[in-house]
Amino acid sequence: MNPLRDAASFLTRVPLHRQSETAPNMSAAVPWFPVVGFVLGVIQAGIYLGLLELLPPLPAAAVAVGALGLVTGAFHHDGLADMADAFGGGWTVEQRLEILKDSTLGTYGVTALALILITEVSALSSLSGTDAAAAIVVGHTLSRAMSTVAMITSSPARDSGLGVDYLRGLNSTAVIVSAAFAVVLAVVGFGIWALAIVVGVFVVTALVVELAKSKIGGISGDVLGAIQQLTKVTALLIAVAIVGHGS
Repeated sequence: MNPLRDAASFLTRVPLHRQSETAPNMSAAVPWFPVVGFVLGVIQAGIYLGLLELLPPLPAAAVAVGALGLVTGAFHHDGLADMADAFGGGWTVEQRLEILKDSTLGTYGVTALALILITEVSALSSLSGTDAAAAIVVGHTLSRAMSTVAMITSSPARDSGLGVDYLRGLNSTAVIVSAAFAVVLAVVGFGIWALAIVVGVFVVTALVVELAKSKIGGISGDVLGAIQQLTKVTALLIAVAIVGHGS
């Protein structure tokens, strides 16, 4: 299944060598992003649950988060940091777009990374057992789904670049089906409380998209990465709130 392999190769650092010399069809691969997110969630959940047998929740969560960062190459973290630098440090649309292309990490980016990692580790360490596994898997799956939904509901900020090139030919129906898979998974994991998680990640996605429109006129690959990170943490925080209420 080339589209699934292309999606996994794009979102992770797993060496999935292609048989063909032709470039991957990312428009066909995008709808598979939530499936890759599901697999990543299962991997992280397994690491966390295994570490809980040896370590207290906090260090177990920190190692699990770090381990998945190695698997993904901290791909989406980079997008969040770049967006923070651009939106926080740029005064004009042109400046912000230029900062997005700059690989240098600034103060806003460092702060955003520190906050997202601290929040993720603290939220994850508040969960244990099946609650943790469900939250991790749902968070990873839904967050990738939200990135794909943003692709079909928003316009790009510029005419080319990562996050724009593979919008051409993107099948909206396939994206909706993959997003529905993520929603069903949330329901399986949290029952009626899944509504709170789904609404939460949709709201965060909409807010980030609107912020991007006001700052650079549309979305970019970095904005999509930021959406993934922010919605994943949103799902985890809502899951912690749900568990705290005895669900």
